[in-house]
Amino acid sequence: MKRSVLIVTVAVIAFVGGLSVRGLLSSPLAKTSQENQSALPEFSLPDLSGKPHSIKEWRGKVLVINFWATWCPPCLKEMPEFEAMQNELSGKGLQFIGIAIDDAEPVKEFIASKKVTYPILLGEDQGTKIAHDLGNIVNTVPFTVIVNKKGLVVKSHMGELTREQLLETVSPLLQDK
Repeated sequence: MKRSVLIVTVAVIAFVGGLSVRGLLSSPLAKTSQENQSALPEFSLPDLSGKPHSIKEWRGKVLVINFWATWCPPCLKEMPEFEAMQNELSGKGLQFIGIAIDDAEPVKEFIASKKVTYPILLGEDQGTKIAHDLGNIVNTVPFTVIVNKKGLVVKSHMGELTREQLLETVSPLLQDK
């Protein structure tokens, strides 16, 4: 029994260490240099009423694209702060977009019971592929991507984000012309 616990513990430590070395786990948003920035790929997803929306609709804004699910506690914890920041900073060019990696019905029920006014798109399987293409190679939620006004992905983050972490990243981007 003790040997099994030891083996499992060592395996978990090795796994977490490997993720850290590869840069997959980071509490603050890692800085991304200019040469590592990539263009946000074009995609379209439906909103809660089934109307398709192209990501190009929000061209010229600083985008915070958040991949989330109704069954994910950290995702749900972030959303009130995202809503507050959307209301506070939309006039300066900030746009949050939620992409639900979930079925339509639970998302509709959740959004109906909460005050979320920023766009929520239904990603389902296509959303998972988009997140993967943007760097979410372990398919985890929440996963957030920040895009500058020129349409370049400047940051990505796996896991929960705080207001302070977001402001550190988006504030300078909102100042850019």
